[in-house]
Amino acid sequence: MKSINDLWEDMGKIHEDDYTHVLTKLFITYEANLKNNPQDTESKNFFQHLDNAMSQTSECNLNRR
Repeated sequence: MKSINDLWEDMGKIHEDDYTHVLTKLFITYEANLKNNPQDTESKNFFQHLDNAMSQTSECNLNRR
């Protein structure tokens, strides 16, 4: 597995259009994990963190307007 620093570097190198693909792939992976095991804490945490990040981003965007 790559280090966190390497992953940050890789994220900086991908094209902006690819961020949607990366997020979609993560979503599908964790969604499948939950389907196979509804008690999977790691997957539940992913969706909680995703929800929080989306809410915070929406709040920031509203405050800029």
